[in-house]
Amino acid sequence: MDQDSANQLSGKRDTTGNAGSMEDNVVRLAYQDKEIILIGTAHVSQESAELVKRVIDEEKPDSICVELDEGRYQNLQNPKLWEQTDVIQVIKTKKTGFLLANIVLGSFQKKIARQLGTVVGQEMLQGIKSAKETGGELVLADRDIQTTFLRIWRKLGLWEKTKLFFSLLFSFGEEIELSSKDVKDLLKDETLESVISEMRKKFPVIGEVLISERDQYLAYKIKEAPGKKVVAILGGAHVPGVKEEIFKRQDIGRITEVSRGSPVFKIIGWAIPSIIIGLFIYGFAINIQTGLQQLSVWVLWNSALAALFTTLVLGHPLTILTALVVAPFTSMNPFLACGWLAGLVEATIRKPTVQDINNISQDIFSFKRFFRNRFLKALAIVIMANIGSSIGTFIAGTNIIRNLF
Repeated sequence: MDQDSANQLSGKRDTTGNAGSMEDNVVRLAYQDKEIILIGTAHVSQESAELVKRVIDEEKPDSICVELDEGRYQNLQNPKLWEQTDVIQVIKTKKTGFLLANIVLGSFQKKIARQLGTVVGQEMLQGIKSAKETGGELVLADRDIQTTFLRIWRKLGLWEKTKLFFSLLFSFGEEIELSSKDVKDLLKDETLESVISEMRKKFPVIGEVLISERDQYLAYKIKEAPGKKVVAILGGAHVPGVKEEIFKRQDIGRITEVSRGSPVFKIIGWAIPSIIIGLFIYGFAINIQTGLQQLSVWVLWNSALAALFTTLVLGHPLTILTALVVAPFTSMNPFLACGWLAGLVEATIRKPTVQDINNISQDIFSFKRFFRNRFLKALAIVIMANIGSSIGTFIAGTNIIRNLF
């Protein structure tokens, strides 16, 4: 094997530019009969977009892979598509958590882009444009984002979900300032590996699904791209992993499957209300007064905490009343949730406007503006009412058992 081939196989960087230049983010690989060129980018960097154009113009690849799925591709092509989001439909289809996570990630990128005077996804838009100009085949190489978030959610335990929620909650008000130099530094291998390593320590499941699994999927799609020369435009965090995965075999079926969730949670979902109903029956069997007392404990804790948590996010009075009334009943039915009904009432009474949707990326980082945004408030009510009702269920159930036995 000659030195040039050895360098390609090891993923040696193209260092035709000066040390520390954006050219350092270009990696060349030889895979079977293909030449694969990975471009590590920052989704908020104008220089990344310029690098993409320059490399594609010079290389004239047969295929251009972009780190997008069909949904994000359509959103980039039609930015106003976001304005059509129906929060009521989101709540009905139980996608509140998925949407909120997507909003947080997207809003963080937009915030950094505003600081740098750029637009999120410029490098992907440039890749799409260059594919049209050069005749290269455009390949959407990323896994469906909904699959990614669902796999994360299904794999997270209750404690990890709670920790993640409050991490996001308390990060809303944080001021993060990044310069162009900071963005360049973030693209360096050692910095990226440090950031990824830190995230995996805090949230191992998120690191595995969001980074490692997508590295595998991206590598597979890049290898399958038609033609002898392939350029792939990737977020810098994926380059180290994709560079290794190119030479491995991927189990695509495993990493694109969304499980229905553990049957244990379904059993628990039915077991809790069954046990509570059994305790009510037992209480009434002892005497009417005991039964009524236990029933009142259940209603009081569920209703009070669901209403309190809904009040904390400034729900409409009718929304608070809804949480107060439905919590004791929804807690007994695994197919219903207090937050869904409360959120639907809030979104119906205070219907989000197009302006609310357009302001999400800025409002989400300000407590004051967050609660003025009807779209965000409806999502928050779904989550908070459910948390309040869940805590109420635990406290009431514990009290009933203690009082009876």
